[in-house]
Amino acid sequence: MSDRPTATHKEAGGSARGASLADKLERIGVLRDEDLVLHLPLRYEDHTRLVPLARARSGATVQTEGVVANVDIQYRPRRQLVCLLRDAERGDATLTLRFFSFYPSHQKALAQGARIRVYGDVRDGYFGPEIVHPQFRVVYEDTPLPDRLTPVYPTTAGLSQDVLRKAVERALAADAARTAEVLPAGLLRRRDLWSFDDALRFLHAPPPRLSAAAQKALDERTHPAWTRIKFDELLAQQLSLKAHRKARAARRAPVLTGTGALTRALLERIPFRLTHAQERVWQEIGHDLRRGIPMQRLLQGDVGSGKTIVAALAALQAIESGKQVAFMAPTEILAEQHYRKLQSWLSGVGVEIAWLSGSLPAKARRKALESLESGAASFAIGTHALFQEGVALPRLGLAIIDEQHRFGVAQRLALRDKGMTEAHQLMMSATPIPRTLAMTFYADLDVSVLDEMPPGRTLVSTRLVSQKRRAEIVAWVGKGCREGRQAYWVCPLIEESEKLELQTAVALHAELTRAFGPRQAAAADESGTDSVSGCAVAPIAVGLVHGRMKPDEKAATMDAFARGDIGVLVATTVIEVGVDVPNASIMVIEHAERFGLAQLHQLRGRVGRGAAESSCVLLFEDPLTDTAKQRLKVIYETTDGFEIARQDLLIRGPGEFLGARQAGVPLLRFADLERDVELIEQARDAADELLKSDPEAARLHLDRWLGSRQAFIKA
Repeated sequence: MSDRPTATHKEAGGSARGASLADKLERIGVLRDEDLVLHLPLRYEDHTRLVPLARARSGATVQTEGVVANVDIQYRPRRQLVCLLRDAERGDATLTLRFFSFYPSHQKALAQGARIRVYGDVRDGYFGPEIVHPQFRVVYEDTPLPDRLTPVYPTTAGLSQDVLRKAVERALAADAARTAEVLPAGLLRRRDLWSFDDALRFLHAPPPRLSAAAQKALDERTHPAWTRIKFDELLAQQLSLKAHRKARAARRAPVLTGTGALTRALLERIPFRLTHAQERVWQEIGHDLRRGIPMQRLLQGDVGSGKTIVAALAALQAIESGKQVAFMAPTEILAEQHYRKLQSWLSGVGVEIAWLSGSLPAKARRKALESLESGAASFAIGTHALFQEGVALPRLGLAIIDEQHRFGVAQRLALRDKGMTEAHQLMMSATPIPRTLAMTFYADLDVSVLDEMPPGRTLVSTRLVSQKRRAEIVAWVGKGCREGRQAYWVCPLIEESEKLELQTAVALHAELTRAFGPRQAAAADESGTDSVSGCAVAPIAVGLVHGRMKPDEKAATMDAFARGDIGVLVATTVIEVGVDVPNASIMVIEHAERFGLAQLHQLRGRVGRGAAESSCVLLFEDPLTDTAKQRLKVIYETTDGFEIARQDLLIRGPGEFLGARQAGVPLLRFADLERDVELIEQARDAADELLKSDPEAARLHLDRWLGSRQAFIKA
């Protein structure tokens, strides 16, 4: 199999120009001739008919033809090439062609008297109808028109549509095997699918004058030709995921049976009972750990559903079995939150925990590394510092990764491979995975869902408030804090940015300190109470926490907030996940229109953890973009994490939603996760059928779609 498309070599004749063309093809994902035939058009242009020059009306997209009457370079208002076409039959009909970017080759081709065929959007110009930057070619009176629609392909800088079209045509014509059927006839017949060859040739060169319904189906990618291609793409993905799962089942991991001693001690120490969902998920994970096959389980649960205690129970089963556990979180503040919570739970049961982060002082870091390498510490908690060079976990049996989508494949592999043998993996996410994503990109994982909230959680009311009413919100927050409540006030930036005129954490801290400080308290009436609420007026302490602070400063501020010494905590999104202060019942989010849906949902989940009625205020700046309106509408209307995740997928698409989880995985180019749910299910069933009844067909299909990228999911 060639590394580069042979069409490239034919085009180049072995020259440097050809090598450059191969590089451009590689930039659009074309590594082989097989990839060229699967490089399908974005849309089509109709070059099968000519519109007389006299009927080229403004607002229409037309192909027309004429003779060059005049061509010259003009300099007002800027340098441009202007060409006047005249109808060869009707001398009074003209069309101006205007080029603001042009080369000497343009002037040479558009010589006076040349017959030119042009395609483009007609608009009203100074001297009648004109087309700016049209497609054009020199023709003769007998030059035929194409008999098919002209495809427009995804491309890159320096790779013209003409070169790409010729490369695709050559790849299709050169070897019949590239479009030969590899799937069993029965499998296709039961699903009423077109043949692969028919679908490909139709999509690369559809016939002209399709019916309105067929043209609509082609444009919207619901045509049977598109259905076959989307099915094949989804089938390749499903086969790859199932192959990965099968390969994992053949590998060995430590058998972690545990003794139950540490687990019982922990359950006696914690001040709450496990929910039914936590019990169920703990049993699922425990069962996996007792097998000799590497666990790869995703634990998902909405904000506040209690994932950390489940992770602690899994960790203890590994530690009871004589193994070490690594717990990795994406940010230092979140990792530290986990460390403090787990330290408070586990210190009384005799488990030594080592804390590792990038900002740890050299002496403390050295001590932590020594205790891990010697095995004295059986539990390591930290950030990405856990998988850096110099960190030894010789008895690693379980790797726990929180907010797993924020880590890349290579990072998770580096952590998993720290041990002498392959470790089990438990990945956690507070961002629920929509069903279609779970069926596609996460089909290689076992999934556990915490679908029950611990008792005591209160509903959070959400309010959308314009920045114009900011003063009212400041006063309302002050009133709430003087009544004994606490508030988070979140903003997107740490310090001033010239590009984004957003409220920043530092400036906001100063503003709220003034608003809630001694002067404001002194403004109360002589009785020392607020004349509206009747509550005693006293200064409110305002704290500040952000990602650039030193760990001990952050810890001191968070401790003060947890104790109730700070009334309002100004923060960036470092408090997005994991922070748990039951008395905090007010959340204000500055410039909510700048945040993603998942972030807004996570932030809102920081409140509603105590008995008090909780509120989340989303401050937004007018005017809102359509996307921002969509996001704010969703977060206002629902608190269901799965519905929010589904809407988020619709708004953002899978690429952003997946984050770094699938680094190296080709995202779906043709199938749509929302519109093609039925096809996803068909592909999933067909993959099982194929692997059982015709593994050779499965291999050929994977080779066609993925080639050397077949083992794309590593962790």
